[in-house]
Amino acid sequence: MDLSNVLANLNYWAVVVASLSSFVIGSIWYSPIFFGRKWMKLNGFTEEDLKAGLPMPVVFGSSFFMYLLAAFSLAMFLGTSANIGFGVFAGAMIAIFWIGTSKLNNVLFERQKFSLFLIHVGYDLVAFVVMGAIIGGWQ
Repeated sequence: MDLSNVLANLNYWAVVVASLSSFVIGSIWYSPIFFGRKWMKLNGFTEEDLKAGLPMPVVFGSSFFMYLLAAFSLAMFLGTSANIGFGVFAGAMIAIFWIGTSKLNNVLFERQKFSLFLIHVGYDLVAFVVMGAIIGGWQ
């Protein structure tokens, strides 16, 4: 693979849209409708705890930047000839075997709650599958 060719031919709009998709998915996933209340309970958070943390612009800005980096690296991994099917497959494999195994290792050593792990990895799986679909399909 020629890195300069990949960088020159990346669909940067797809990278931005893919990273923004993580916010849409996260706002639904961690909402009270889905797993927000359970996530707060498992972490021992209250509404006041969340308000007392880092300012939301810092949290969301940092999160967007990190997902922008993730989408960019996913786009480079997929290359310029990927399709939606390979994008979905690669997103799922990354979420399960790279992110999931790394987070499971933390759960085991830090004795975290397994249900919290499932919430987080479930989000990662959906987010990376969607990012892969966007990047792979938008060639």
